[in-house]
Amino acid sequence: MLRSNSLQAHDSVQRLPSWLRKSVRHDEKVLRVRRVLSQFQLHTVCQSAGCPNRNECFQKSTATFMILGNSCTRHCRFCGVDKEHPESLDSTEPERIAKAAVQLGLHHVVITSVTRDDLKDGGASYFSATVKAVREHLPESSIEVLIPDFQGNEDALDDVLSSGIDVLNHNVETVPRLYPTIRPEADFERSLSVLKYAKTFYPNIHTKTGLMLGLGESDQEVLSVFDRLAEIQCQILTMGQYLAPSRAAYPVQVYVHPTKFDWYEEAAKERGIWWVKAGPFVRSSYHAEELFKSCKGDLHESSV
Repeated sequence: MLRSNSLQAHDSVQRLPSWLRKSVRHDEKVLRVRRVLSQFQLHTVCQSAGCPNRNECFQKSTATFMILGNSCTRHCRFCGVDKEHPESLDSTEPERIAKAAVQLGLHHVVITSVTRDDLKDGGASYFSATVKAVREHLPESSIEVLIPDFQGNEDALDDVLSSGIDVLNHNVETVPRLYPTIRPEADFERSLSVLKYAKTFYPNIHTKTGLMLGLGESDQEVLSVFDRLAEIQCQILTMGQYLAPSRAAYPVQVYVHPTKFDWYEEAAKERGIWWVKAGPFVRSSYHAEELFKSCKGDLHESSV
């Protein structure tokens, strides 16, 4: 077992370690993306969850659209998204997202949402409508969805999986032991079942998931998650450093060193997960287009 290469986040640690400091730029490309989002009155997980990469991604004229409002019905302790009363649904949202994607010139469109347990289908029909609207306006684009678990509703999953997506992403987020503390309304086995269902019944769709590190998980627990993901043929894995979005959120337990992320990446690949992106600033949608192209290209070469 590799010796732990981490910095403990005790109260005495006043500042982020050097590898987690990032310069912020607000150039014209960033401002343009903000204007487009404002013009079409759209939410992004980049802004709503306070992603540290948002300006970097905006500089590349890309963003992850967040549908179904800006307020989540669950109370995960790691998340910075609002947890107030859910908003009314807006039937014009799919079309507005499609038009924004056109204006931004996107070739790979990523769509996510808050969790809406108050809706019978968890919002699956809105995912489907948004995918279809994007496909109509950008027929050559690839489309990735980052979905909630829909409480295991297979009809809801079918609605999304049959809508024309290329990547089905659903994050397991952390190791099973931490679910009661970090994700009390979620279930690790249910999340695995979402990914397994997608790969079993829609084998041409790429399956993807993500893990946060630094929540207090052990190496062996993380390796066990890799094994479970490999068993269900999950193809793409992202891993990044957990950063508490507020003082009220679950506190960071460990700042994981970049070399440890490299070790995790290699360990995941050795266990059979084909495409892995790991690093302190990696998030579910970080470099999503590049990761998808790599995955798609490797599959094409292996079939020739």
